Amino acid sequence: MRALTRRSLLRGGAVALPFGGLAACSSDEERPARSFVESDSDRVAAAEADRSPGPVREFNLNAVESEVDFGGPTVTTWSYGGKVPGDPIRLSKGEQVKATIVNDLPDPTTIHWHGVQLRCDADGVPDVTQAAIAPGETFTYKFTAPDPGTYWFHPHVGVQLDRGLYAPLIVEDPDEPADWDLEWTVVLDDWMDGVTGTPEDVLAQLREGMGGMDHGGHGDMDMETAVDGHTLMGASSDILGPDAGDVHYPHHLVNGRVAADPEVFEADPGARVRIRLINAGGDTAYRVALAGHRLTVTHTDGFPCAPVETDSILVGMGERYDAITTLEDGVFALVAEAEGKRARGRALVRTGSGEAPPADFAPEELTGHVLAYDELEPAEGAALEAREPDRTIDLELVGGMMDYDWSINGRPHDLDNPYAIEEGERVRLRFANGHDMWHPMHLHGHTFALADSGLRKDTAIVLPGQTLEVDFDAVNPGRWMVHCHNVYHGEAGMMAVIGYRV
Repeated sequence: MRALTRRSLLRGGAVALPFGGLAACSSDEERPARSFVESDSDRVAAAEADRSPGPVREFNLNAVESEVDFGGPTVTTWSYGGKVPGDPIRLSKGEQVKATIVNDLPDPTTIHWHGVQLRCDADGVPDVTQAAIAPGETFTYKFTAPDPGTYWFHPHVGVQLDRGLYAPLIVEDPDEPADWDLEWTVVLDDWMDGVTGTPEDVLAQLREGMGGMDHGGHGDMDMETAVDGHTLMGASSDILGPDAGDVHYPHHLVNGRVAADPEVFEADPGARVRIRLINAGGDTAYRVALAGHRLTVTHTDGFPCAPVETDSILVGMGERYDAITTLEDGVFALVAEAEGKRARGRALVRTGSGEAPPADFAPEELTGHVLAYDELEPAEGAALEAREPDRTIDLELVGGMMDYDWSINGRPHDLDNPYAIEEGERVRLRFANGHDMWHPMHLHGHTFALADSGLRKDTAIVLPGQTLEVDFDAVNPGRWMVHCHNVYHGEAGMMAVIGYRV
């Protein structure tokens, strides 16, 4: 087994952070008041027309508060239709989603269609693309799904994501050669709502700050974690650094089931299975492995990559990976290890007779080869055309656990002062992280390419002390959020907006 280091595992697109950090376009002089394309603009409608919208597929969603059974624990939470995860939405590329949501929650909500390059007025961000949907109200989202792949949807109001409001969105490609027999969508989640409190309780404790707490293990994987209310100290990772996460979750779910009573995926020996992995967690990255099998990764965040074989995959919050494997004969655990938190979720794959392994079983693949960004490159046809960026936007990821004061360029919740771009530009985002905490950064309305490899993604991990450069083409006018997909970092302030000039 090769040694695991942060640089060797996730250095894709990363360079050492210069002394003193990066010059950030953050002053009022550098960002004068400008007019930006609004979500109801004719340019948004024109961009949608250019997608050649296909047939309309209608879906109904009901955001409700109800009891949900996780295979033993039963909790009262918020979900779509009383299920966690919610029922998946499936359609073909080019078709239109027409999704009507009834909000039967006590609070306003929205839906964000994560990873889809959709029209701006359907993006589901309050105060940026729409007003939040009030309790008792109904709202209809309509947009074209132009790109095949594995996506998902969730709210974009407060910390609602850390309840049960999420579901897969699968966009199929009828022209894709199918070299698999079966498909299995696997949604990972860290769970505390209705067990130890609510996400709002967690955020309130985090905002009190952790200055007096030793929350970093500083690379010592033998150090024990410690729980203080909703917070977790000592969650260190050889991949993610000294602070892999700060929220204590009593359960880690795979497709809405706890490890003691897991979902069972049944198949025949020799079947080739396409596994679609989605991390819907709030504060946890998962290292995923299937006991007795290697996984061939074929897609990242919906877009195809050159196939690469690995023992396990690290999936940050908001990220998705597709992988194919040929199933052996027996009973096998698919294990999602909460990176640095010394806890696991699991499902089972059964192709024959045999006893299931115990709930705490850890397959040797978890300590084998973990896939790195720099091993991946876009498949033919998935890469952006080679081109130098017309504009570079420096985004310094600022804050710390002392005061829980996360922001971008020192501007928390910077939604009213967009970073300006022009339609048609190649734009480079330079995420600079000079702190001990890692951040999964997500751009709405676009996919980007890691600058050094061209790998297509929309959510990417920025490691402590590293800078990640990503490029995208400005072909989708509107205002678009860029934020950390740790739901507590984002809600504390690590969010900004990219805006197309009028």
